[in-house]
Amino acid sequence: MQHETQTTRNNDGLFAVGSPVTHWSVKTSNPVQYEIRACENLLDPENSTILEDAPGTGRRRFVVTDRVVDSLYGERIRAYFEHHGVEHQVLVLDDGETHKSVGAVLKVTEALDAFGVDRRREPVIAFGGGVLMDIVGFAASLYRRSTPFIRIPTTLIGLVDAGVGAKTGVNHNGHKNRLGTYFPADRTLLDRSFLATLDERHISNGLAEILKIALIKDARLFDLLEQHGADVLHTKLQSAAASGPTPADVPVDQRLAARGLHLDPATEVVERAIQGMLEELQPNLWEKVLERVVDYGHTFSPTIEMHALPALLHGEAVAIDMALTTVMAEHRGLVSTYQRDRILEVMARLGLPVWHPLCTPERLGEALRDTVRHRDGKQRLPLPVGIGSAVFVNDVTEAELGSAAEALAGLVAGVSR
Repeated sequence: MQHETQTTRNNDGLFAVGSPVTHWSVKTSNPVQYEIRACENLLDPENSTILEDAPGTGRRRFVVTDRVVDSLYGERIRAYFEHHGVEHQVLVLDDGETHKSVGAVLKVTEALDAFGVDRRREPVIAFGGGVLMDIVGFAASLYRRSTPFIRIPTTLIGLVDAGVGAKTGVNHNGHKNRLGTYFPADRTLLDRSFLATLDERHISNGLAEILKIALIKDARLFDLLEQHGADVLHTKLQSAAASGPTPADVPVDQRLAARGLHLDPATEVVERAIQGMLEELQPNLWEKVLERVVDYGHTFSPTIEMHALPALLHGEAVAIDMALTTVMAEHRGLVSTYQRDRILEVMARLGLPVWHPLCTPERLGEALRDTVRHRDGKQRLPLPVGIGSAVFVNDVTEAELGSAAEALAGLVAGVSR
């Protein structure tokens, strides 16, 4: 007996096909909303910002940090929760990229089990840099299939990059962030006072990600780094802001002009970097579109960073990638020699390396092949166009990489090519 083919659809977007039904098509959506807030003095006992989502008594919090942050702020973190009458436990992980592993994620999940965290009412709190936040975010995305968490970055790279997006991840099988999820924190609280305890190298590390935004979309930000980068580095971005809360959907310069206000350089640098990053991330949070200008500096750097560990920090590897691709862009006529020199000079002022012995045609070719697999069979390689814009290319050859690497090495050695 032949059955008629029928298609039915309910108001929720569920399709059923056939009679009897042999096929179902499920369509749903999961809107994402998360908050990023600039704050001051988060660990002041009289400041309740960290606990805004936990009114009433009997509150509990599970906190994760690393050994460096614990040595600097551990006593204040514990005193903060004690002051507010919050039962808490602090898990301290090993710090650094070499400890960004599945083992660290499992250690967090096992500790959450032992603590008996309430999945919905007790968000996990991550105090640390990008590595720590990636580990905790990955663990939170897995634990009971999703447990809310709050990010409190203590490094510049965490504050302007790792702390504002949706990606989590750990290194695996010799590859950078080979395992991970898209799982934004409920809130990210940005307190620049934590940066005062960083050494200058780690400030430079974060400035590399800020420079990335400048080179691919914000010429004004580049000018700020060119004029004030050395001061921003040495003062560790501790200058105070002259402006109050403003709508995030209005460009920085328009908001300031409308209020007749002026930001000090450090504040404007941070705000423009975060605004620029979020403008790129928001419409493409799940990376359905693989041509992403924020991937600039992230084509060759993952391979360079992993092979150089622990010698290079993440931002340092990104800077080397950007220096190399700036020279490639110059060879293609996308960047002038004058602009190339300005870019490399700013990198030097920010304390960033522009060269590493791993920049060989063989290693760079390996990195490009891995990137092609990551970007669905195409290079989709962002190259700067002047300063403040970018274009995607898919025709880079190993010979071109070798020529650019040789030219860059010559520039580093002081030889004009």
